[in-house]
Amino acid sequence: MIKAVLFDLDGTLLNRDESVKKFINDQYERLHNYLGHISKENYMTRFIVLDSHGYVWKDKVYQQLVEEFKIQDISWEFLLQDYISEFKNFCVPFPHLHNVLEELKENNLILGMITNGYGQFQMDNIEALGIEKCFDTILVSETEGIKKPNPEIFERALKRLDVVPSESIFVGDHPENDVKASEFVGMKGVWKKDNQWGTFETDYIVNDLAELPTIIKKLNNESSLK
Repeated sequence: MIKAVLFDLDGTLLNRDESVKKFINDQYERLHNYLGHISKENYMTRFIVLDSHGYVWKDKVYQQLVEEFKIQDISWEFLLQDYISEFKNFCVPFPHLHNVLEELKENNLILGMITNGYGQFQMDNIEALGIEKCFDTILVSETEGIKKPNPEIFERALKRLDVVPSESIFVGDHPENDVKASEFVGMKGVWKKDNQWGTFETDYIVNDLAELPTIIKKLNNESSLK
């Protein structure tokens, strides 16, 4: 019987690709006096490439942008701080996020989150989505001193929720860091399909968060037949 559902954040609950586009567009407009010699399309496109879906921290991204585009009178440190302080204002949830979390809570499921990233930055984004109160525990890798796919961070979350792995599922977009890593500790892994990772064969796949309650019912039905 499934008692707990744990989630990744970026690419799973937060539509990070759309959020980044909105933020970069706004940053370019606000700082046009310093960035106007670059076309908006070039600035946005290059940021997205260097960002690598969030797997490159923005200090390196902005250092590269400043060098490549010969940005003057504004430092990469300033651009980084602008990202840290302003990104939360552009967080885009995936469809049905709030309804699904509410339905899971109504079904007496315990909810947790494990996300890699910087502590306050990720918490700001979670709060911007308005979902922090839905979760019984939230683990951010910087705060925990350990990150996915290390099994310890999954085990730590399960301990805080007081559930065993077989009673838990983990939903995430990364085949290795989320799905396989959670399965390694004995959880059921659910892949929130993301085409950037190509084809990934696994038992449970959702294209939309709204499909999740059906998967949980299926797992519980399978469990009751054993």
